[in-house]
Amino acid sequence: MLKPYFQEEQIEAGCDEAGRGCLAGAVYAAAVILPKDYQNERLNDSKQLTEKQRYELREEIQRDAIAWAVGVVDEKEIDEINILRASFLAMHRAIDQLKVRPGYLIIDGNRFNRYQDLPYSTIVKGDGKYLSIAAASILAKTYRDDYMNRLHEEYPVYDWNKNKGYPTKKHRAAIAEHGVSPYHRLSYNLLGDGQMELFSKDEMKG
Repeated sequence: MLKPYFQEEQIEAGCDEAGRGCLAGAVYAAAVILPKDYQNERLNDSKQLTEKQRYELREEIQRDAIAWAVGVVDEKEIDEINILRASFLAMHRAIDQLKVRPGYLIIDGNRFNRYQDLPYSTIVKGDGKYLSIAAASILAKTYRDDYMNRLHEEYPVYDWNKNKGYPTKKHRAAIAEHGVSPYHRLSYNLLGDGQMELFSKDEMKG
């Protein structure tokens, strides 16, 4: 059973992101405030759950949370500011939208850019330790998956409904054959070999 909170004194929001390692699409992040006495034995790191479990838990999280929100940073912003900063910005945007202001933040990972004046702690593998971070991981993952499924309808050649933008062999083979889409992150090594010069400027523009 994951722990219900990191510290008990203040309203605490857990934060996590999804899509940091993808070659295409936006990075998503979520912030979740759960009740102090919240219990849910099924709640876990989104990577440890099936797709069906994630979507079932999303409904439970949204029903039970004191507040929750999702923030997005698109591929163009990622290319401009880099994915690490973009991940933090997505978390900031999620926190911005919370209907209840937290007094403390717990962040999955080992780095974070401070949000306003709120104290925070970074927790490595926090999505497998604290309920609110696990909840945030599920929201970020499922909302990003929904987004990539929509992009797949526009560009089915890249297999995004299955790989969700991650660097699978089929995804990279499609980039090599068809070039990049407007949703690819051009600052990434898209083919895995450093040969970004393979694409013309017109192809890069999609």
